[in-house]
Amino acid sequence: QVKLLESGGGLVQPGESLRLSCAASGRIPSINVVGWYRQTPGTGREFLALISNSGMAEYGDSVKGRFTISRDNAKNTVYLQMSSLQPEDTAVYFCNLRGVDQIEYVGQGTQVTVSS
Repeated sequence: QVKLLESGGGLVQPGESLRLSCAASGRIPSINVVGWYRQTPGTGREFLALISNSGMAEYGDSVKGRFTISRDNAKNTVYLQMSSLQPEDTAVYFCNLRGVDQIEYVGQGTQVTVSS
């Protein structure tokens, strides 16, 4: 069993930055991919970014150039650095982890609100 805990959300003003963390614990697959997603009421899951063990990253079109994903394997933590935040970035942000067996583990999420 893998547990994921997101943190770092909060209230920021437009144009500001925020860094989210996703800390994994438990029986973490040695080979895994961690992704960040967001969701608002009435919308589906929106893919933001993912990163593999080796550091290979992919981004969703809506966040390319503004968000950066990184990971610290020693700390079992993946980060999402978000810059130039806008009100439309307001959502619940959550991370997931998949191993080679494709079983998905998902965190509880952290709220990000961008408002003046």
